[in-house]
Amino acid sequence: QVQLQESGPGLVKPSQVLSLTCIVSGDSIAADYYAWTWIRQPPGKGLEWVGVIAGDGSTYYNPSLKSRTSISRDTSKNQFSLNLSSVTPEDTAVYYCASPRDWGQGTQVTVSS
Repeated sequence: QVQLQESGPGLVKPSQVLSLTCIVSGDSIAADYYAWTWIRQPPGKGLEWVGVIAGDGSTYYNPSLKSRTSISRDTSKNQFSLNLSSVTPEDTAVYYCASPRDWGQGTQVTVSS
């Protein structure tokens, strides 16, 4: 099975960039049959799709977040990353990276000064 692990700072200040990395093992993120996804869950709320990067590098974002979101990959390290700019406390959430069938355990990110 594919294993995924989120990594990054747990606290980000408002107006800064939220940066997370997903470390993938068990398969190549460059495989053309995979889509690698970021999902988040604010406290007390439902899951929200953030965006996805396909095996060929194509990216697609939630329209409500598109202007602030960038997903990239590093195939040499078999990982992909999320950058969310101009963050506010509304961006506080547990952030998950996922493949179509497997999820990471999630990492809490708090936006606060």
